[in-house]
Amino acid sequence: MEKTEVNISKIKKVRNIFLIVLGFLALGALGGGIVLIISPTGELIRLPLSEFKNLPFDSYLIPGIILFSVLGIIPSLLIIALLKKTESKLAERTNIFNDMHWTWTYSIYIAFSLIGWIHIELIFLQGSVHWLQTFYMFYAILIIIIALLPQMRYLYKKENNI
Repeated sequence: MEKTEVNISKIKKVRNIFLIVLGFLALGALGGGIVLIISPTGELIRLPLSEFKNLPFDSYLIPGIILFSVLGIIPSLLIIALLKKTESKLAERTNIFNDMHWTWTYSIYIAFSLIGWIHIELIFLQGSVHWLQTFYMFYAILIIIIALLPQMRYLYKKENNI
């Protein structure tokens, strides 16, 4: 095997790990969102609304829809776009990293959305932190770390065409 073939193979392995990490996030959010949508009282997950302080909603329906959409559907679509390197003029308008493909940038956006989601949960919880919140906070950091790996930056740099 040539050196470039080995490098491309390594780059694609890192990308595949990244896609699996995003896929796990998407599946968890799709499942969690569906549970909140079909059981907006929190009965199904044994999380009564009384656990939250000053929650701006009288049920989990709206948070379920947000979770399902933002952290479930968007990463699912992003996985496809990362694989195909889909072009999007609309997405490019909000791409703050001009040298990187928009899909790479949006994976960073998703990680920060997850961090925001966890922070909002913690604001409304009455002094308790569940292990899942800690897990997903570190999970968001993992997404950012993998995205920042040289292999990922090389693969999604606009001038590179792999």
